[in-house]
Amino acid sequence: MEVLPGGERLVLHHVTRASHSPSHTRAVLPGLVLAVAVSLAAHLAAQSETVLLGRPWVDTIVLAILIGMAVRSGPTLGARWQPGIDFAAKPVLELAIVLLGASVNLGLVAAGGLRLLLGIGVTVMVALTIGTLIGRAAGLEPKHASLVAFGNAICGNSAIAALAPIIGARREQVASAIAFTAVLGVAVVLGLPFLIPLLHLSDYQYGVVAGLTVYAVPQVLAATLPVSAMSGDVGTLVKLTRVLFLGPLLLAFSLMQGGTGRARLSPAALTAALPWFIVGFLALATLRSLGLLGEPLTGPLRAGSHGLTVLAMAGLGLGVDVRTLRGVGHAVTLTVLSSLAVLVSLSLLVARWVGHAS
Repeated sequence: MEVLPGGERLVLHHVTRASHSPSHTRAVLPGLVLAVAVSLAAHLAAQSETVLLGRPWVDTIVLAILIGMAVRSGPTLGARWQPGIDFAAKPVLELAIVLLGASVNLGLVAAGGLRLLLGIGVTVMVALTIGTLIGRAAGLEPKHASLVAFGNAICGNSAIAALAPIIGARREQVASAIAFTAVLGVAVVLGLPFLIPLLHLSDYQYGVVAGLTVYAVPQVLAATLPVSAMSGDVGTLVKLTRVLFLGPLLLAFSLMQGGTGRARLSPAALTAALPWFIVGFLALATLRSLGLLGEPLTGPLRAGSHGLTVLAMAGLGLGVDVRTLRGVGHAVTLTVLSSLAVLVSLSLLVARWVGHAS
């Protein structure tokens, strides 16, 4: 199965099988070591901020992304580095998400109740519909417009890659849609926290906005954890709920192609309906909420999740090459930016509707 940085999909048996393959280990090692080096550099930079400025003004997670992008934008990294970079950005990140569940209190996060769930569903469907219309108005072909809108509404690269074979999109359409959303996703991570003082958002409301707006789970973590644990908990759960719409919508698109969907919908795409790490995250969060995980366990698990998240952010940054924007057309750029503006506006409305949570 193809691994795309910034996505949410992974077939568990692939990881298990790969972990026992000596050849795969040798292939992963160079890029993984590079990601570890970037994450260590981010930790050192954060410590330097504390020494020089009194506190880390830029969080370690964000630093890992920025340093990774800087390294990627230097001399071209050969193909030998990519397996390890993908490993850091995917399996490592998914394990970090599972461990994050140990620090999440579902009762507190679910304060939005049915309103929040309804808001997530409406946001996804409206963003998908309006995004497609914007793409068509900007001059994109119908399949191209669907790809861009689908990635924007749900989960960026993974959604685009999953939908492409179902609707028969061309390779260049997939590449242009992924290239811009990958870079823009990082820009959103860096800029979204500025909405907190500007719009007087509570930590809970900001978590809702981030979970509904940011493209990928790792980017949600990067956008929320530096703000507060509450924002991180809410943002993660909202984002994972949004990801669950991927499976049903893929099936809907498949049915609209004129068949039963069985011939077009791959097992990998069906697996995206309920990824293993979402199950793990919810399992640990449930145990935590029921009081079955005490502080002696939640403390180390939380620390482990943070360390793995920084490593995954290094992999995410190393996977983003800003030079790819040179091949993206004006129509794609206009569509993505306009669709993102719609998504942010919808998420703010949902956050206000849900209200404050204490």
